[in-house]
Amino acid sequence: MKPTQELHGLGQSLWLDNITRGLLTSGTLRHYIEEFSVTGLTSNPSIFDLAIKNSNFYDDAIRQKREEGKSGEALFFELAIEDLRQAADLFRPIHGATAGTDGWVSLEVSPSLAYDAPTTVKEAARLHAQAQRTNLFIKIPGTGEGLAAIEETIFAGVPVNVTLLFSSEHYIAAAEAYLRGIERRIAAGLDPKVHSVASLFISRWDKAVVGKVPKELQNRLGVAIAMRTYKAYRDLLASSRWQKAARAGATPQRLLWASTGTKDPAASDVLYIKALAAPDTVNTMPEQTLLAFAGHGSLGGVMPVDGGDAESVIAACAKAGVDDRKLAADLQREGAEAFVASWNDLLTCIGSKSATLKAAG
Repeated sequence: MKPTQELHGLGQSLWLDNITRGLLTSGTLRHYIEEFSVTGLTSNPSIFDLAIKNSNFYDDAIRQKREEGKSGEALFFELAIEDLRQAADLFRPIHGATAGTDGWVSLEVSPSLAYDAPTTVKEAARLHAQAQRTNLFIKIPGTGEGLAAIEETIFAGVPVNVTLLFSSEHYIAAAEAYLRGIERRIAAGLDPKVHSVASLFISRWDKAVVGKVPKELQNRLGVAIAMRTYKAYRDLLASSRWQKAARAGATPQRLLWASTGTKDPAASDVLYIKALAAPDTVNTMPEQTLLAFAGHGSLGGVMPVDGGDAESVIAACAKAGVDDRKLAADLQREGAEAFVASWNDLLTCIGSKSATLKAAG
């Protein structure tokens, strides 16, 4: 049995953190589904930027849409939705077989809206309607303003992938926003089965403390934060508040591990995949990491529900001068800024390619 199949058998969903038109037209994504137990995927502006910049797969579509008078964000979202519709259709059998728990793809609202809740809510509803796929998440960042948007979007019945979470506190805030939206639906007599995932970013923690913690703590903080958050996740699902919503028909918001590619070249390329094995979670991984784990990975222990040694590792890092609460806030702010920069790069790329194609006739 392949390592990816073992991980899937444990109860963890393996999603690909990538999408390109080439992956779709070549049959590679279908191969990953069949051979590596991939059951969903995520996307972001950086992924689309690289896909459009480094290939000619989008040239005909860009040329056609430009001739139709489309440009900028409108042109991009049409390109992205075309790709994500194809991917969503590939995952549809999984989505149906798991009653909507799995088989998802994700599309991000404009990162420039990270601190604009009302517009985020409108854009989330518009993009989901435009995509016309029930198994498409709209990604909304878990910033303070984003939390309000998450609650309203869930209440409106739109599935949400909460992104840019960096701590158990961030996760709990996102989970409570989701639960408030579900509770409002229950009170209004609406179907409470609106799916969601909460995406916790892992590897950026370890990159942020390079040179700031002793050698024995290198590449351990991210996993410790994940373990602490997994305990919070399990505690929430066992709470009377959640059980009440579940009895009314609500489905759990699953915890998702994001940013799981190893940043340290001296560390194992499957470090975070092996360490984050946990039932009822999702691990979305870069293509290179997926292939590495499929090729030479192995399933080790299962993440403990009680947090394991998370608190001792975090405490040791604190003694070295790492304030995890402050660092979580910094990482979220920097992540939001990086997403905006990637978004601007993407729009510049589309504009440049449109101009080049126009000049070429």
